[in-house]
This record gives sequence, C-alpha cells and structure tokens, in this order.
Amino acid sequence: MWWGGRGQSFNIAPQKEEPEMGHSGPKFVQRTGMLEPRSRQLDGHVASGCLPGEQILAWAPGVRKGLEPELPGTLICTNLRVTFQPCGWQRSQETPLSSEYDFALVNIGRLEAVSGLSRVQLLRPGSPLKFIPEEILIHGRDFRLLRVAFEAGGLEPQAFQVTMAIVQARAQNSQVQQYAGIPLSKAGQSSGSRKPPVPLLETSEDWEAERKKQGARGWRVSTVNERFDIATSLPRYFWVPKRTLDSEVRRAFGHFHQGRGPRLSWHHPGGSDLLRCGGFYTASDPNKEDIRAVESMLQAGHSDVVLVDTVDELPSLADVQLAHLRLRALCLPDSSAAEEKWLSALEGTRWLDYVRSCLRKASDISVLVTSRVRSVVLQERGDRDFNGLLSSLVQLLSVPEARTLLGFQSLVQREWVAAGHPFLTRLGVTGASEEAPVFLLFLDCVWQLLQQFPAEFEFSEFFLLALHDSARVPDTLTFLRDTPWERGKQGGQFNSYTQIYNPGYCQPPAGNSVNSQLSVWDWDLRYNSEQILQFHNPGYDPEHCPDSWLPRQQPSFMVPGPPSAVWLFSRGALTPLNQLCPWRDNPSLLAVSSRWLPRAAISSESLADQEWGLPSHWGACPLPPGLLLPGYLGPQIRLWRRCYLRGRPEVQKGLSAPTISGLQDELSHLQELLRKWTPRISPEDHSKKRDPNTILSQSR
Repeated sequence: MWWGGRGQSFNIAPQKEEPEMGHSGPKFVQRTGMLEPRSRQLDGHVASGCLPGEQILAWAPGVRKGLEPELPGTLICTNLRVTFQPCGWQRSQETPLSSEYDFALVNIGRLEAVSGLSRVQLLRPGSPLKFIPEEILIHGRDFRLLRVAFEAGGLEPQAFQVTMAIVQARAQNSQVQQYAGIPLSKAGQSSGSRKPPVPLLETSEDWEAERKKQGARGWRVSTVNERFDIATSLPRYFWVPKRTLDSEVRRAFGHFHQGRGPRLSWHHPGGSDLLRCGGFYTASDPNKEDIRAVESMLQAGHSDVVLVDTVDELPSLADVQLAHLRLRALCLPDSSAAEEKWLSALEGTRWLDYVRSCLRKASDISVLVTSRVRSVVLQERGDRDFNGLLSSLVQLLSVPEARTLLGFQSLVQREWVAAGHPFLTRLGVTGASEEAPVFLLFLDCVWQLLQQFPAEFEFSEFFLLALHDSARVPDTLTFLRDTPWERGKQGGQFNSYTQIYNPGYCQPPAGNSVNSQLSVWDWDLRYNSEQILQFHNPGYDPEHCPDSWLPRQQPSFMVPGPPSAVWLFSRGALTPLNQLCPWRDNPSLLAVSSRWLPRAAISSESLADQEWGLPSHWGACPLPPGLLLPGYLGPQIRLWRRCYLRGRPEVQKGLSAPTISGLQDELSHLQELLRKWTPRISPEDHSKKRDPNTILSQSR
C-alpha cells in the first residue's frame, strides 16, 4: 500500500563491493551501484517512484520463500518500509498505493537472520549482525511473514547490507514524523473534485447530515470546540442537547477528565440515546448551575438514565497489550508451544477471554438501549478506548444499517477516528508504554459476529482483514495520528496550532475546509477491482433495506422508563443511584424507588428477560427486529485463523487438519455456516457481475 508511481517500478543497477574484515564481523565497502527508477537515477533521494520523504537505503536480490511458487525478486529497504519486488512486477496503474509485498518499518515486530540450518540471530534495533545471512525473516505486527533467501555467487555483501539497513532504519526515532500521508494530488486525484467515499466528519455540514440521518431531533451540532480550545482530542463538532447552550457546554465539559464531557454517540430509532463521556473530575468544585448543566446533558431529556461503568469487567490496557503479544508469539511459525498443547497455550494468552468480555458487555448495553426509552451513558476515564469499542459494538448489534459496508465505515470514522482514539500510541508506532491494540480487539469482536450471523453483514472477512492491515500503513493519516487536531493540522485543514489558540485570531477555521490527504477509505486507490469484490459478503441479502426494519420514533416499540430513575450498570446488574453527579452531598431529586430495583443479571439473555418482563404492567415486549444477541460461551468464540495464522502457510492451505477428526471438525464448521446463511439470493443474482464501485458507493 505504497506510492510507487503510475506503472513505475525500480530498476536495479549492479553493485560492486569489496569485503573488509572487522572484529564484529564482515564489513563491506560499496564502490558503485544505485537503486533507481526507470526514468532517472535516484542519487540516494526520493524520486517519483517513492513516497514523499522516502530514501532508498539498500537492496539485494533474493527469493521469497514460504509460498508456492517461490518468487525471485529484490528485497528493498527504505527509511519508511521494507518491500519485496518480484522480477517483472510493476505497481498497477489502477491501484498506485497497493502492494502486498510491503512492510512498514513500524509494522516489523521481529527480525531474524538465518545462516545454515541452525544459526539464527534475532536482530533488535541497533544490534550488530554477526554473520552473512542466507535468509531473513520479517515478522509483521499484523501477523504477516516475509521470508527471503538471498542469492549466492558474489552477492553476499548486498545481503549483509540490506539486513543491516533494516536494523538501522528501525532504530531511527524520527519514523513517526516522516509519515506525513499522501496528498490526493500525488495519487493522481484532485482534492476539489473527489468526494470522500465516507463522510470524514470534519465539517459541521457532515455532522448535521449524520444527525438528520439518525433522526436525532432533540440534538444539535455544537461548534464550541471549533478551535480545539476545549480539548484537542475531541472533534471540532459534536452533538449536544438542543436546549443546552454552548456556554453551558463549555462549563460542563470542564468538570470531566481531559475536557471530554457527555455528548451523543448514537440515537436509537426507537427513541433511546447512547452517550459517551470521560470520568468525572472529582477535584473540581462546580457551582449549582454547572451541576444542573451536567445533569441536563446526561439526562438528555429522558427520565430514565443509566450510567455504565465501561471498564468494569473489561481488561486493562496493559492486559490487552500482554495478551496480544502472547498471541503473536504463539502464532509464529517457530512457536515453542507443542502441538498437543497449542490450544491450552492459546487459552493462556487470554485474548479470546477479552473478546468474550467485550461481546458480553456490548450485548448487555444493547439490551439497555433497546428495551426502554432512556439515556444510556458510557463512562470511561479517558473516553478514548473502550467507550468507542462498546459504542460501536452496540450499534452493530442493534441496527442493520451499521452492518452495511458504508454504515460500518461511517461507524469507525465517527466512533474511533473523529472521537479521538489514540491510534498512534495504542498501535505502538510511537514506542510509548501505553501501547494496547484496542482497535484490533474490536475488529476481532466484529469477526466473531460475522461467524455467528453471516447473513446479517454486507461486508466480509476480507474487508476486516484489509482494515486490520491498514492500521500501520503510512499512505494515510487515518490511523497515524492520535487526535483530530493532529490529523487536521497535518492534512492542511487549518494553518497552525498557534492561530487556533491565539485570542487575537478572530476568524475561525473554515467550516467547509477540505482535507487534501488520502483516507483509509480510499480503497479504489489501494486495492484492485477483484479485491474490492471480495469485500462483499455473498450471503448478505441485497434487498434488505436498513431503514425499513423500524419506523423512526415508533411509540409502541419501546416502553417508558420508570419516573426519574438513575441507575449504575455494573457487573451485569442495575443498581439505583441517589444522584447523577458525585459533587452533591444531599440526596438528589432523581432518587429511585425501591420498587424499580431489579435482580442481578447473569447474562444478556437474563437481562433481556428482566428488562422486557418487569414490571408486569408494562406488558410483554418481543425482541426488537434487527437486534442480535451473540453467544460468547466456550467454543462460540473462535480464533481468527485467517488473520493470526497467516504466517503459517500450511494452515491457510488447509493442511492444519491432516486427521479424519480434524477434517470432520472443518466440515462441521462449514455446514454450520451454511445453515446460518438463509437462501435469500437466487442463483441468478450470484451469477451477475457486481461492480466494485457500486459496492463501495451503496447508500452514499
């Protein structure tokens, strides 16, 4: 997924090198030779065949192994990436940013040099190479594996040089600053004429259009953070109750952690509202007006309010990072885990346990949102990690519209990108200690839903893989910045941070400013037509209209909540609260009567029974159409093999089940998927040629 020019490829000029021996191993002095594009010599700097700011450091001929057939070509190292170019291969003119042979330096999780049958050296950033390698193994953080065997016959110096170049390039500390994204003009596109495939929510018009689409009539678009003077991690625009003034929003947000106060995340078609916010800043001393503003924003016009302790029963960020590291180590081709103990080792990583916990909590919250008309508030101290994960999963479980290709992309853009999830830090690009792949955990949860409800999703596993692998590519800024302010500044939406905060600068940033950078949703510039066709789930019903399943604001669908009820949802149970805010010492007028006190729920199913069955005068309420309640017990949660085991080619070829019992398990799994796929599509529909542009532009 790299800029390679339209139809350009690299020509390799011959190198001549002479060996010198040193105390730490062989040394080579390059006499001549240069890596250059066909059009002109690079002279060690960037040409039109490279990313802006990219420099080619070294190259060596070799053969890519581990696949059939083996591919002869050239291994190239630059200051941004490592790429393998097969002989005679050129980057497609249709997809100038696409290549399956590229590894960003920040995506390299482990680098090994091999000589002979037993000599293996693990190369850490800055470590010296002790021998001339015969092979090099590059393990990606995305579980991909690049294995290249170098050619002999006088080319050993080049193998040594390219290996050391990779080691030294990884050791550089300025990698993040070099990833500036790709302007649309560099990809042969005009930023003025090209409409983003997915609304990027960078203008007030985008937010207003999305508000109308959701039917949130009680909400409005606030511009109070237009200059990022409340919080740089928040978007410039967000939704607040219509009757709340911007002056009240400004004061109320100051009493929440990092200035991330309550705002609408999603409006349910039945009338409920899902909000998200940071933790209360208990050290503040709000006056009565501020407390009244905070309570009004949390209630959002509802008499029934549920505060959800987001991190309760979920792993910590450190737990997620440790589980992901253990999972990656287990899935390496040379994992030390014995085959008969591999499943036990997988359980020991706890990754699947954390997937299970996220799905269970999201199922509980979806029941709370859909069962009664109420305000459900997701509260996390930082409001930038698990709030986004749970809000996204709740929407996927609750409405079919979020399960379409366009709807899911819009969901990720709104709840993760625009909401300020720190992708750069969590994905380990900065090398900070706060690394934790929460977004990848979310994608695994979505994959689990695809397995359990294969006919309910328009997108396929291949789309999730493409999104998973796009997390660490430097051609877009979507996942390579921590805040909307950083992303907008790099994309040229406004001039500088100083101007935004300068009191004398009275002209606000243009509301219709256009980000000239590529986004991750520009799939047609990074994937070809055949790959885009694979993004579509063949078992999805194309006649399913997402907006027809439930009329907006249908009064008979949801039952009203108890009068002036305030609840805390924690550990699967609703507990009554005397007050919404922690700053009041006296009981609030929002106290809950004991007759509303429910029993503790042990599962989403029991919570659903409790929510729809009590009290008796509400009457029985059937499970809403379109609501999915996934299973999360035992074997219902599976390993995402196509993602995590792709470093093992024999697994992808179907050789992981050589026994009769293993083949029977595979067959049973396939038969189960076929049973879940309802035959809604006729054979004639399957035979029709689908236009990939139509797939990406549906409902646009």
